[in-house]
Amino acid sequence: MSEAILIANHLVKTYTQRSGRFGFGTTLVKALDDVSISLRAGTTLAVVGESGSGKSTLARCLLQLQPLDSGEVLFAGQDLSRMDASALRAIRKNLQMVFQDPFASLNPRMRIGELVGEGLLIHGLGSAAEQQQKVIAMLKRVGLSEADMQKYPHEFSGGQRQRIGIARALVLQPKVVVCDEPVSALDVSIQAQILLLLKELQQEMALSYIFISHDLRVVRHIADDIVVMHHGKIVEQGKVVDLYQQPQHEYTKNLLAAIPGKKVVNG
Repeated sequence: MSEAILIANHLVKTYTQRSGRFGFGTTLVKALDDVSISLRAGTTLAVVGESGSGKSTLARCLLQLQPLDSGEVLFAGQDLSRMDASALRAIRKNLQMVFQDPFASLNPRMRIGELVGEGLLIHGLGSAAEQQQKVIAMLKRVGLSEADMQKYPHEFSGGQRQRIGIARALVLQPKVVVCDEPVSALDVSIQAQILLLLKELQQEMALSYIFISHDLRVVRHIADDIVVMHHGKIVEQGKVVDLYQQPQHEYTKNLLAAIPGKKVVNG
């Protein structure tokens, strides 16, 4: 059993939401309600649940893109939630994210070479020539070419844009990658290609993934462990194989029962 590389303990995140007939009232919504997870090094932990379950809030809070109300996030034994901005910046290259919408997450005015190499520039990793070589190598590894460096995001398909997003995250050689619904906007055949690419890269680069998804059909092909979220709480967790064979919670059973009718948006 591999050691945990990322541990979250008792995470709480509350939002204030307008309510009432004219929106004058406020309601507190607990997006994360005492959530604890553990990611084993070199494995994939899936976080599943329907829209509004809190899974994307969890993704952002794990990477400190949103502040927590309470709780701790430990990466390699260090509490990210207690770090100042400079310390967090230094460690952030080890913690990267692949976003749900590969078009919205790419600056349309930047060339692909600039987009993928931006993190190397920010962290000052290598000379300009070394950075360019890393970008070229990473683009080739995800199935693109050196010539693609000069193109803009709108010149690529949805699947290709997601490959660019993956290249941008992995060029920094992170330890942990949070994948927030990375294939939900793609059609089924492209989903399979991206999932296969993620698995190959995980083995080659010794990556640990947190894979956020609403689709248990997709999760089955990539995850080792799984947590099921509902209204900000974890209602079930364990090995993916065990959950598919013997789900314990009624909510998990309903998610599994919905798989045959699952439709994927063609993008």
